[in-house]
Amino acid sequence: MKYYVIAGEPSGDLHGGKLMREIAREDCEAKFRFCGGDLMAATAGKQSMLYHYKQMSFFGFVQVAMNLRTIFTQIDTVKEDIERFMPDVIILIDYPAFNIRIAKWAKSRGIKVYYYIAPKVWAWKERRVRSLRKYVDCLYTIFPFETEYFRGHGIEPHFFGNPLVDDIAERKPSLPTKEDFVRECGLDSRPIVALLAGSRVSEIKANLPDMVALAREFPRYQFVVTAVPWIDKTIYDRYIAGSPVRYVNNRTQHTLAHSVAAVVTSGTATLETALMGIPEVVIYHVPWIYEKLKPYFLKIPYISLVNINLNRESVKELVRANLRMEEASRELRAILPHGAERERMLRDFAELSMMMGGDGASARFAHDIVNRLR
Repeated sequence: MKYYVIAGEPSGDLHGGKLMREIAREDCEAKFRFCGGDLMAATAGKQSMLYHYKQMSFFGFVQVAMNLRTIFTQIDTVKEDIERFMPDVIILIDYPAFNIRIAKWAKSRGIKVYYYIAPKVWAWKERRVRSLRKYVDCLYTIFPFETEYFRGHGIEPHFFGNPLVDDIAERKPSLPTKEDFVRECGLDSRPIVALLAGSRVSEIKANLPDMVALAREFPRYQFVVTAVPWIDKTIYDRYIAGSPVRYVNNRTQHTLAHSVAAVVTSGTATLETALMGIPEVVIYHVPWIYEKLKPYFLKIPYISLVNINLNRESVKELVRANLRMEEASRELRAILPHGAERERMLRDFAELSMMMGGDGASARFAHDIVNRLR
């Protein structure tokens, strides 16, 4: 069968790559055409890629407004490419502003639409639920709490686990020892605290200064910022130059594996850190007006996926326009070795891991997709 897969972000490429690999195992005659990245190309080949996600990733109102012509051109080009490819199904991976438009168009053409990794409509832009109900033939979710949410909105979702569990399990055997990691990265012998400052330039600018200030409060620990490869090192250097914070590129799981704790921004990183069993504090710098408008835009009481899934504040969320260093220091100290909250948090993370399901989520999703089409 023929599969057209669309991902517009690095996380979509990660999960899309695993899904496509498992679909190819289920369907030996599978043919792919896609928008995504190098991990998806590892299965389908670069010749099958229309757009790399780096060409499609526009975040924030200003970026989107400045690139509207490009975005609409890309949407039209994708539609034309789909018509030439004539797929049995279009598989959309998150990226809702773009993908829901494709879903609407595909439905009008009678093409099956499966949505893998449902948009986070439970957090914001809930009006998109209507589009999912109207234009999507099958909705796949990766968080267990989403089942009840979507059923309450007239959609029967399908949950087979979380593919992030697969990613962690696959990488674990190849992680270096702590001695090798410290030597390769030029670190010293102090215990490591990982800093996950975000995957976008705007997040780095907003959150890394607060993290650097916090690092100065703990000289007995070694703070390491886990840089993402698509952001230039000079962006990080603006904030860590002359500070005690060290820089490690494209080794997030390596760094977490050998850390005693982490300071993390919102997003998938909070879940990844928890599933690796690393106690964490969430820090997210917001404009002052966010605190006033939050009730009108955010439909849930938490921003971290750990707390959202557990439906309680397991990890402390410091979402502030002005971070109070005394408060941040107290919360971090509580989860360091021998801290008052460390063992309780680790028990919560074990519960969370059970909720996410075991290894093999990508294979289970692929099996269901292929068999539905058959």
